Amino acid sequence: MSKILIADDSNTDIKYISDALKDSGHDLTIASDGEEAEQKAKAGNFDLIILDVVMPKKNGFQVCRALKQDENLKGIPVIIITSKSQESDKFWGRKQGADEYITKPFEAVQLKSAIRKYVR
Repeated sequence: MSKILIADDSNTDIKYISDALKDSGHDLTIASDGEEAEQKAKAGNFDLIILDVVMPKKNGFQVCRALKQDENLKGIPVIIITSKSQESDKFWGRKQGADEYITKPFEAVQLKSAIRKYVR
């Protein structure tokens, strides 16, 4: 069973992502802001991290950069899911180390496909 951390401040988006993955056999952990996401990532042993960009305390770009600079966490794949769809946003997501960048709204099949690339 794969462990996935989902960080998003929207309960609606967390429910959508969780529902999309409920039949996939993943163990899901939720964080509601960037600082909580970073703390849980450091404390847990995750196989994949899903980050929203717009969150309180620390945004997803900041969290992604911190994770990718941490020797113990840099190998964990990060998927950014956000409504920020400008090419400059995608550029900064990749620049901070994101492995995938998915814009909202998205289909569950798109998320599952991205996850399969990184988690067996």
